[in-house]
Amino acid sequence: MNPASGAPPPTRTGHPPGLSALFFTEMWERCSFYGMRAVLILFMTAAVQTGGLGMSDALAGAVYGLYTASVYFSALPGGWVADRLLGAQRAVWYGGLLIVLGQFTLTLPRTDTFYLGLLFVVLGTGLLKPNVSAIVGQLYPEGGARRDAGFTIFYMGINLGAAIGPLVCGYLGEKVNWRLGFAAAGFGMLAGLIQFRLLRARLGEAGAVLGQSESRKRRDMAVLGGGLGILGLVVVIIWSGLVSIDALEVAQATKWFILGLAVLFFAGVVLFGGLSGVEKKRVGVIAILFVCSALFWCGFEQAGSSFNLFAKRHTDRQCLGWVMPAGWFQMVGPVFVISLAPVVAAIWVGLARRGLEPSLPAKFAFGLALLGAGFLVMAWGAKRAGTGLVWPTWLISTYCIHTLAELCVSPVGLSSVTKLAPARLTGQMMGVWFLATSLGNLVAGLIAGEVSDESTRLMATRFMQIAGLTGGLAAVLALLTRPVQRLMGGVR
Repeated sequence: MNPASGAPPPTRTGHPPGLSALFFTEMWERCSFYGMRAVLILFMTAAVQTGGLGMSDALAGAVYGLYTASVYFSALPGGWVADRLLGAQRAVWYGGLLIVLGQFTLTLPRTDTFYLGLLFVVLGTGLLKPNVSAIVGQLYPEGGARRDAGFTIFYMGINLGAAIGPLVCGYLGEKVNWRLGFAAAGFGMLAGLIQFRLLRARLGEAGAVLGQSESRKRRDMAVLGGGLGILGLVVVIIWSGLVSIDALEVAQATKWFILGLAVLFFAGVVLFGGLSGVEKKRVGVIAILFVCSALFWCGFEQAGSSFNLFAKRHTDRQCLGWVMPAGWFQMVGPVFVISLAPVVAAIWVGLARRGLEPSLPAKFAFGLALLGAGFLVMAWGAKRAGTGLVWPTWLISTYCIHTLAELCVSPVGLSSVTKLAPARLTGQMMGVWFLATSLGNLVAGLIAGEVSDESTRLMATRFMQIAGLTGGLAAVLALLTRPVQRLMGGVR
């Protein structure tokens, strides 16, 4: 057994056997999540006569942004619950159960249960998502390039699920019945829970041990119960119609709330967290990367919103007389990741052996530059769409470029948090890392609501703005690479 993590020794591949258990758990969860995402905004904007909700683009974009933001925002309390009460392994299990409940609730033909189903998925993903990643980090107590390679392999599982989900849910949702798409997503998560239970022994003690005293657990349980009680009261008040909610106004307010919460969290950890000087500097690096990550996901997550509607309305999807589901374009990015992730992982390890591996900030800067390049392609495609349907190559080219950007940012970002975070705050730091994704997703939804109508000229202009912003931040981060490296205190 590995004394640091309690996990079985590495396999012949050099990776812990527990990696396979987490690989498949995350694969099925992402199959569920991305399958549902492929049809979500299309379902909300579809006419009521076709089984949709008949929302305007602006309203659907706001709801989409609030949902995807809430999914990642809930990772912060999800990490806290795992650190304080459940342990990461049990958090993954109960989170999966909530996701299954949510997806099957979405199959009910009622508008009010639609929002309730989204809430269950949000709560479940908040428990599962950060803690799966935290357990991966615990399987590699030595850190280094092997951990980066492990996270990249783990990221392949994410994208394998993200490729399967839209294929199944997209076809069922668009071609048969929207609700069947949500049902398929529920069965995907159920498969993930079954295999997690079967392979759980491979994890050993990673993510299973809690260091809290019983008295502190009781106090934390009271805090959790109070929070759930308040949430339940809010749901009852809204459901009863006593309070009218404007999704657009809520989305705008939530944007500033998330940003303020992140500032307070980092300030609180640095000032009152009892950290050493080195730990404070490393938390500062996480804060810098937090800003970069938020902007990255603001652009990248146009894939499920404005890019998805661009595929539906402005892309020629004819194939031998058959119209391909628009949601199938959501498979393109994950397929590129599956193809390129092993190559990128091998490059990182090979460069590390030669002492040439780029630093964390350098990888982020390169990823942001690639993201901007992808938006330049989409801006050009949007201009061409003003005269009629355009070829799928515009979306496919953008997804290819954005995949390379994603491989420079997302798996490396996950790994960097597990390296830089103080050991006793790993779950919460992973949660606040997903808070950056939450903020980016929310802004992405708001942007999509503004540009996803018939005005392709406005869409092109906004895509050019995103390209300029991400490219500028990439240049600034590249210039600050060495100062940021010094703050990392020797972490690679």
